[in-house]
Amino acid sequence: MTIKEAQELVDRWIKEYGVRYFSELTNMAVLTEEVGELARVIARKYGDQSFKEGEHDNLGEEMADVLWVLLCLANQTGVDLTEELQKNIEKKTQRDSLRHIHNKKLMA
Repeated sequence: MTIKEAQELVDRWIKEYGVRYFSELTNMAVLTEEVGELARVIARKYGDQSFKEGEHDNLGEEMADVLWVLLCLANQTGVDLTEELQKNIEKKTQRDSLRHIHNKKLMA
């Protein structure tokens, strides 16, 4: 599935099952909540915390939740994420093409 197809699929789902998009502000709050849930799993899986009773490693599910809300925000604000990601990669390539290669902290 391409990013464009994902945006279209989310849009169809919202229109068929979700009644309408939440407001942009609500979706920004939901995105923040979902990122926090992802952070919790990462802290428990890769950090010093352990899973509480009843919690489980649902890393992929939490990542998908973050992506879902991001796709919603892109749709409702008219952002073509494929185009924006391509521009972002070009920007990072121009800006950082040598930066990380010469970073002694990354050489192990």
